[in-house]
Amino acid sequence: MTILDSPAPVLEDAAVAIDTLRLATAGSVDDGKSTLVGRLLHDSKSILTDQLEAVEAVSAQRGQDTPDLALLTDGLRAEREQGITIDVAYRYFATARRRFILADTPGHVQYTRNMVTGASTAELAIILVDARNGVVEQTRRHAAVAALLRVPQVVLAVNKMDLVGYDEAAYAAIADEFATYAASLGIPAVTPVPISALNGDNVVDPSANMDWYVGPTVLEHLETVPVGRDTAEAPARFPVQYVIRPQTAEHPDYRGYAGQLAAGTLSVGEQVTILPSGLTSTIRGIDVLGERADAARAPQSVTLLLEDDVDISRGDLIAPSASAPATTRDVEATVCHVADRPLTVGARVLLKHTTRTVQAVVRDIESRLDLQDLTRQPNPGRLVANDIGRVLLRTAEPLALDPYSASRLTGSFLLIEPSDGTTLAAGMAGPGLGTEG
Repeated sequence: MTILDSPAPVLEDAAVAIDTLRLATAGSVDDGKSTLVGRLLHDSKSILTDQLEAVEAVSAQRGQDTPDLALLTDGLRAEREQGITIDVAYRYFATARRRFILADTPGHVQYTRNMVTGASTAELAIILVDARNGVVEQTRRHAAVAALLRVPQVVLAVNKMDLVGYDEAAYAAIADEFATYAASLGIPAVTPVPISALNGDNVVDPSANMDWYVGPTVLEHLETVPVGRDTAEAPARFPVQYVIRPQTAEHPDYRGYAGQLAAGTLSVGEQVTILPSGLTSTIRGIDVLGERADAARAPQSVTLLLEDDVDISRGDLIAPSASAPATTRDVEATVCHVADRPLTVGARVLLKHTTRTVQAVVRDIESRLDLQDLTRQPNPGRLVANDIGRVLLRTAEPLALDPYSASRLTGSFLLIEPSDGTTLAAGMAGPGLGTEG
């Protein structure tokens, strides 16, 4: 197996389908995230020989007796010099059982926004804790972000167990404290694993130093955890990306609406509603890779043909008439602020939802989330980088938003600075975390 900067092909039996798990790592500074990722790659034999030789050479220059596996993921010069992770590092690797897309995210408080980027598409988050320090504020922060982003699976990796003498009681106390906190956030599943990323205990292979632990290793859990929430069972949502009108002699009247099915199933003959206009029609045909199909399921990319010549353009949403979402110009949401410039009441922004971008204004910033005790601090006046808060937005045009709890794709959006296109915040429509402080 090899690890490259783009997904590598994996030889497999044609009868055996190998799926893909997207995951992200998170944790406080020096908890060992990059070392864990490096250990996963090293012990699963997922790195090239010349990469390992380069890491060994740099480690030797620093006077280290063993390779510093964190160097496999900390790719920026500043990261190598400071021994920290600054940007999100994506790695692609595979085993015989599954492919993986892994985002190694920074631990510093000022880079919490990078975790939002890395975890926004993840189906599993590995949150590391130093066994000597236990659950700290940044642990709570990352758990709260995972909960806000509705990451369905969380692994609590209690790292550096070698530095506490592989003590079961120390591990159990941390696992219990985190489980209580995760339950208050509404995180559906937490799997604790005691590890030493430096020595390889319980990362890929079971540890001989912790015979009291009978659960899976980190890699074993990653290979077996269920992948993919069944979006095909959710109400269908089809954001239109492009209108296809070739107007050729072969296709003089062809009018198709291309895009990726975000959720659900659409079938030929089904009545649909086009939003935000509210016009209705019936699906006449579905083209998939140049071939006609009777139905399409998420996340296929398809072209829909309708019975009626209705006015549809990029940014419109096609949904079954029986389960079409309501449209609104008043958006209540939780946002993670990611820009250096603050977000203030009255600010004029662009709101990008799926393929649709509209003008909007920040009518109110109701509260800011205190990640220490999960209380909402009312009327903060503004949100600065790495803040999480509740906002009210008023859009110039109606949007067909789902609650984020129902759909991570059609319930999310971005707030953008109109003057230069800077991303200001990542938003999640619907109820948020916390109680009034």
